[in-house]
Amino acid sequence: MNTYPTTVPRTIARYIFALFFIGACVAHFIEVDGFAKLLPEFVPFKNALIILTGVIELALAIMILIPAWRRRAGIWTAWYLVLIFPANIYAAFYQIPAPGQAYTDPAALWIRLIFQPLMIWWILWCTRPPKPRTD
Repeated sequence: MNTYPTTVPRTIARYIFALFFIGACVAHFIEVDGFAKLLPEFVPFKNALIILTGVIELALAIMILIPAWRRRAGIWTAWYLVLIFPANIYAAFYQIPAPGQAYTDPAALWIRLIFQPLMIWWILWCTRPPKPRTD
C-alpha cells in the first residue's frame, strides 16, 4: 500500500475523527442496550451487532491513523457511516432517545441526521491526498 503526503489540517482532522470514533466505540460497549434500541424490532442479535459495530469503529479509528491504510480506511469509514444512517433515521422517526439518555428532544434527533453527511465528507477529505499545488 502506498502512502502519500498530507497536510497539517488533514492530520489534525484525522486525529479528531479517530478520537471521536474511539469515543463512539467505548459508548457502544457501555450503552449496549441504548444503542440496541436504535434498531428496529426485526433486527436479530441486536446486542451482538452493537458490540460488533463498536469493534469496527475502533478498527477504523486505528486504520485512519496508519498512513498505509489511510485512504482505504477513509472509504470504508464513509461506507460504514452510510450503512448505519438508517438507524439514525429510525431513531428520529420513532423519537428514540440517544443511548444513555431517558429523553432526547425530537428536534435534536432530526438535526443529528444533518451531521452524518458532514461526517462522511470529513472522513473522505482528511484521508485523501491533497491536490498538488500549481504555483
